[in-house]
Amino acid sequence: MRACVIHAQGDLRIEEAPEPEPGPGQALVAVRYGGVCGSDLHYWRHGGVGDFRLREPMVLGHEVVGTVVSYGPGAAGPAPGTAVAVHPATPCGTCPECADGRENVCRDTRYLGSAARFPHVQGGFAARVAVPAGQVRPLPAGLDLRRAALAEPLSVALHAVRRAGDVTGRHVLVTGAGPIGCLVVAAARAAGAARVTVTDLVPRALRYASAAGADTVVRADDPADPGWPSEVDVAVEASGVAAGLDACLRLVRRGGVVVQLGMLPPGQTPFAGNLVVSREIELRGAFRFGTEFDGALRLLAAEPAFDELVSAVVPVRDAEAAFALAADRTRSCKVLLDFGDPGS
Repeated sequence: MRACVIHAQGDLRIEEAPEPEPGPGQALVAVRYGGVCGSDLHYWRHGGVGDFRLREPMVLGHEVVGTVVSYGPGAAGPAPGTAVAVHPATPCGTCPECADGRENVCRDTRYLGSAARFPHVQGGFAARVAVPAGQVRPLPAGLDLRRAALAEPLSVALHAVRRAGDVTGRHVLVTGAGPIGCLVVAAARAAGAARVTVTDLVPRALRYASAAGADTVVRADDPADPGWPSEVDVAVEASGVAAGLDACLRLVRRGGVVVQLGMLPPGQTPFAGNLVVSREIELRGAFRFGTEFDGALRLLAAEPAFDELVSAVVPVRDAEAAFALAADRTRSCKVLLDFGDPGS
């Protein structure tokens, strides 16, 4: 079977790999689509994401959907042939964080396609993947596999909005209109936000944000843009750059909440810390997600407009071209790899 493997910075290969056999408690899934995530692009372009660095070849991918093939000993779940999405996290279930219901920050989790631990956890960009059966979710009625491929990033967005607290009737600022930022817009809308403003440097990205439900889009490099709000109640930083965090801290109201969602560059990042003190701003992190995955599937099933965020579907044999397209924000939003093409 074909697998998409990253060996080092800039060294992405499509390789033949043995088809896995599902072990005890596992499900074998035939992958149809895999969404190219910002972290996948970081491994390709920089050899790591944040503080997680590549130390061995790794199958990329954690946004995968497909159909059940079979189960290993002692495992059960949706019948073979059922369309499913794969929850990419396997928390340990025993650490203090898991005991506290915060499995998303489990200190010993396994996450598909992640170099956070060594040996690395191999990902889902392969024609077949074996995962714990409990991580397989049948798709709700009316949800096709193409749209369902957004379930993982939408779960990230839902978790970020949840970390912000009750946004009902609030004005929410989102800095960064990449796929995650656009999904934060949709998540904030679903949570009852009264107004959502989005900033970005790329006009096409802002058009995707509007399609996701943003009321106002603002060119981040234009201080004279009339869309700039005087203040907001909540800000979600989804760009992963220091300038985005600075904008959030300066625009959120006194006593407001800023959620840092974008992964900042490794090392120290300067920020306007005095504003956190003098305005009693609450600065909160948001990392991955926990129970939001099922809610993401329900939301995707209910809203066909999410289809507009999938800008391209590329055969896995052309994975490097797909990655280049996904990295070019002037041409794309969410790019999917198709493992169901005839050559896969």
